[in-house]
Amino acid sequence: MKRRPPPTRPARRATAGRLVTRHQAVAHLTALVAFAFFGACMSSATASAPGAATRAPSAHAGVTIAAADVTTVPPLQAEPWVVVADAGAPAQAAPNTPIGGETSVAEPAGFRSAPYRAPVPATLTGATVVTTETAASLYESGATFIDVLPVPPRPANLPAGTLWRTPPRSDIPGSIWLPNTGYDRLTDAMDAWYRARLDDAAEGDTAAPLVFYCLADCWMSWNAAKRALGYGYSNVHWYPQGTDGWAAEGRSLEPRTPQFPD
Repeated sequence: MKRRPPPTRPARRATAGRLVTRHQAVAHLTALVAFAFFGACMSSATASAPGAATRAPSAHAGVTIAAADVTTVPPLQAEPWVVVADAGAPAQAAPNTPIGGETSVAEPAGFRSAPYRAPVPATLTGATVVTTETAASLYESGATFIDVLPVPPRPANLPAGTLWRTPPRSDIPGSIWLPNTGYDRLTDAMDAWYRARLDDAAEGDTAAPLVFYCLADCWMSWNAAKRALGYGYSNVHWYPQGTDGWAAEGRSLEPRTPQFPD
């Protein structure tokens, strides 16, 4: 099969995300887990900036803009595309594991449920687990990188007219950000949307190299990669260290806008 030549960077597969209206809540606990996970993911990045950890709503030209506070969990409205049977305890940040995960952590039989920010295994059956060095080689060869970091939902108690602004995300240049696709269970609509977005990313080629990542100690990327295997993709790579490992090697990141279902 003729392989597509590597596209020009950093504009490779750059796709503008589209915001959508939040629908009614599926479950309050679902949103709690999503927000707690995002807080665990982003707290280390915001803690170094004075005043960044607790940002009060700001007003500009008569419009109130509320920024996500990653240190608290206000009453939330759940995302409609996530199904969680048992939310369990809120996710907590865990110490970074070695690249490739911990050999003492076993693969679950199915998808991993909460907490999602925890030590990960060293393997993903059917996929290739890659280090930063290997991920960089795949990047240079034109592989498609899929970021699956979840996005916290809009709080249900914001005043009318308030614009909701989630914390910024920077990831591996040229990536496609498909948030909230790494939960243990998805609605049928979200599952279909994820399938379609991967088909677009791979240009219909189930043998195209796909690299899934999030942050270190992130089961979201493990779940998302496992889900892609179930869709029939045969060249799946899981990068456990994600943007943490990429940045630690001095490699650049760029701002990314998430994609959402219509």
